[in-house]
Amino acid sequence: MTNWIEGPLAAFDTETTGVDVETDRIVSAALVVQDAAGLRPRVTRWLVNPGVPVPQAATAVHGLTDEHLQRLGRWPAPVMWEMAEALAEQARVGRPLVVMNAPFDLTLLDRELRRHRASPLARWLERTPLNVLDPRVLDKHLDRYRKGRRTLTDLCAHYEVELEGAHDAAADAQAALEVVRAVGRRFAGRLERLSPAELHTLQAVWHAGQARGLQAWFALNGTEEPVDPAWPLRPNLPAAA
Repeated sequence: MTNWIEGPLAAFDTETTGVDVETDRIVSAALVVQDAAGLRPRVTRWLVNPGVPVPQAATAVHGLTDEHLQRLGRWPAPVMWEMAEALAEQARVGRPLVVMNAPFDLTLLDRELRRHRASPLARWLERTPLNVLDPRVLDKHLDRYRKGRRTLTDLCAHYEVELEGAHDAAADAQAALEVVRAVGRRFAGRLERLSPAELHTLQAVWHAGQARGLQAWFALNGTEEPVDPAWPLRPNLPAAA
């Protein structure tokens, strides 16, 4: 029986107006589905008119301008519904979902769904939860003493995965999927007997430990920046009084 490392995987990625999951918006996203390692993937892309200005700093990263999004992007409400349905379908068929730095992309989608559909992402996953594979969490746990940054670009270089067109949602999703396969192969002795569901549970624990370590490092260096231990989705902030 083929294990998850070589078997069916999907990957999800977004491009956004910024890095604040509570206030920024999704401007593009992609879902990449691969039925087995080496097979040609199926790609679904979304382009969104976020209804708010796109900062120049964000455009400099992903290349999507206000003019382009207003002309070709779709209104957020139906697009967010389609994204949630697409992720729920991955859960229904038991296909693990690769998301690089999952708390960012999945939390952003959750907030967009609350904003435009008045429903959290959890509504789409009530019957069957997602099994998420986060290459950043996996790599950081399995090769914890390696120095250096662990962005998607860094991980692609380390695991010799080709990344063409970085900061394009489909390209980033495809690269993250291949990084997860590469991590799985390199650490097969520690991973191949674990199911995606077991790995999902373990990653929540590993990420929390990684967040505590980063928080301690910040404190040691005099930085008060908070680090959220929640994974793969940050809890909703309470409404302001």
